[in-house]
Amino acid sequence: MIKLFYLVLGTIFGFILSRSGAADYNYIQGMFLLEEFQLYGIIGTAVAVTAPGLFLLKRYGKTLTGKPLVIERKAGHRGNLYGGVLFGVGWAITGMCPGPVLVNVGEGKLYAVAALAGVLVGAGSFGTLYARLAGPFRLPPLAQGTGEG
Repeated sequence: MIKLFYLVLGTIFGFILSRSGAADYNYIQGMFLLEEFQLYGIIGTAVAVTAPGLFLLKRYGKTLTGKPLVIERKAGHRGNLYGGVLFGVGWAITGMCPGPVLVNVGEGKLYAVAALAGVLVGAGSFGTLYARLAGPFRLPPLAQGTGEG
């Protein structure tokens, strides 16, 4: 039941990304070239709506199963900087981050399949190479699983 709920939420989110232009290659490239400002408004609206909601959830919220909601702060490390740069370069080149990749695939855009392949190869490579990258990039130990069974 909960997985169906997440599937419905993801579908709604993808639909909103598609209809708002947030998954459109031309809008994203225009944003990075400072020629289109629509996405800055979308991102700003998302922050303005989400920030008070997260504040209230952290203060009074419970999970869907009734447990208290706990959002832990993650420690900063060198990998955040390198990962952020790598993410930004990939976003600028492809015009897509992971969510819009799936939206574009769903819209039938062939070039998105190449971006999806890049996301999967990159994530798989990172997972495979994590132990070797942990030392030089001072990454935290990798937690196995979600702890939720």
